[in-house]
Amino acid sequence: MGDALELRKPHEMIVMVPRSARVTLTARRIYTVLLQVSQARLGSMEAMPLADFMFEAPLAAVLRTTGSDGADRTAAKRYLGEMRSLEVDWESTAPGDGVKWRGFSMLSEVALEVRRGETWVSWSFPPSIMTALRDPSRWARIELDVLARLSTYAAIALYEICVRYRDNPGGVTSRKPVGWWTDALSNMPGGDKREWRKFKNERVKEAVAEINQETDLEIELIEHRQGRVVSEVQFAVRRRAKTTNPAGHEKPVDANLVLRCETLGIREIKLDGLIKEFGEDRVRDQLDTLERRAAKNSLRAVDNAYSYLRSLLRNERDPQGEAAPEPAPPEIAPATPSLPVAASAEDLAGERIRAMRKEIEALDPAERQVWVDRALQSLASKKLLTAIVSRRASQGDVLHGMLGSMVVQTYAAATYGPDWNAQVRPSSPV
Repeated sequence: MGDALELRKPHEMIVMVPRSARVTLTARRIYTVLLQVSQARLGSMEAMPLADFMFEAPLAAVLRTTGSDGADRTAAKRYLGEMRSLEVDWESTAPGDGVKWRGFSMLSEVALEVRRGETWVSWSFPPSIMTALRDPSRWARIELDVLARLSTYAAIALYEICVRYRDNPGGVTSRKPVGWWTDALSNMPGGDKREWRKFKNERVKEAVAEINQETDLEIELIEHRQGRVVSEVQFAVRRRAKTTNPAGHEKPVDANLVLRCETLGIREIKLDGLIKEFGEDRVRDQLDTLERRAAKNSLRAVDNAYSYLRSLLRNERDPQGEAAPEPAPPEIAPATPSLPVAASAEDLAGERIRAMRKEIEALDPAERQVWVDRALQSLASKKLLTAIVSRRASQGDVLHGMLGSMVVQTYAAATYGPDWNAQVRPSSPV
C-alpha cells in the first residue's frame, strides 16, 4: 500500500446520506476502515467470494487505523451493531448521477467475538457494495491518515467529496443546490434543516479551515445567488504540497498487516515493537518471506513465527538457511546488440505459482477440497493451523495468504513432483 493506507472509494459511494438514524464521526471512520480492509482482501483474492463471506479484523486494530487510542472501544461495539440496521442513501457527486443506492444497510451482517482475550469484528456488505468495492470503475483516493486528522463529521464528508476533484483540470466540484450540500455534510437523518447561512457559519467554515490546514487540498467555497439568496454551491479545489504528519498525530496502523500476523500467531503488541524498530514497509516485505517459508513442505516447520520474522528483519536473510542470493557481478556490455534478458528465477517461480493457482481454481469443488484438507493437515502438523486460517477455509477463501501457499505447494508437489517449481533454464537461441 506504499507510504499511506488508501481506500479507492467508488464514486457512487462518495456521498452517504443517513436515512434511519444519526451517523457519528467515530462510526464513519470505522466504516471507512472496514471498506479499506475489505478492499485490500478482495484485491488479493482470485475471484469474488460467496455472498455470505465475512471479513474480519481485531477491533483494536480497526480503531487504531482510524487514529483512535482505543478510548472509543465501547462506543465502537455499539456503532458496529447499529450499522446492520442503519440505512443510508449512496449518491455520486457527478452531475446528473443522483442516488445510486437508496435505503441500503451499511452492513449486511456484523459479529463481535472474543478470541484469546481480544475482541474481533466480522462483517459483510450488500452484494452491490462488494462489487463496486472490488473493482471500481471510477474512484476517489482516500488516505486514511488524513481522515484521522479531521475532527468533525462535516470535514470528513466534505474532504471525501473534494478529493475526487484533486486532479480535475476544471478545479471545481459539481454545482449543487444548498439542500444537497446540507444533506451530504450532515450526519442527521433527513439532513440539516437550518437555513444555509447558519449551516455555513456553524459547519462549513470550520470544515473548510480544517481541510486547508490538515490535508493536501486547498478548497474555497463558491456561492451562486438568485437575487440575494444563495441557491447553489460548489467548491474550488487545488492540490498543494502534501503536509507531513503533524506532531501528536500517530500514523494509523494497517489493520490488514495485523490480520496477517495474527494468522501466523504473532500478536499485535509484538508486531508494534517490530514496526517501531524496523518500519512498516520492511515488516510487510519480510512478512511476505515468512508466509512463503511457512508454507514450504520441504523445509522444517517454523517453530516461532515472531522470532523468525524478527531474525529476517535483523539479518535480511532466511534465519533457517535460505540466504538471499549474492548479486551477480556486473557484466561487460557486448559490442553487438544484446539478446532479450532471460526472466529471473523469481519471475519464473511466480509464473509457475500463478499457473498452479489457475489449475486449482479449475478443479471440481470436491476435488479442490481434497487439496485444501491436505494443506490444512500440513499446517496443523507445523502448528500453524490457527482459528483464522480455519475460518477462512470454511468460508472458501483457500487461495490467499499462508493457506493459499500451502494449497499450491501440496497440489503441485503431488501432481508434478517435489521439484515442480525449480527454475527452468531457457534454451539457448539457435
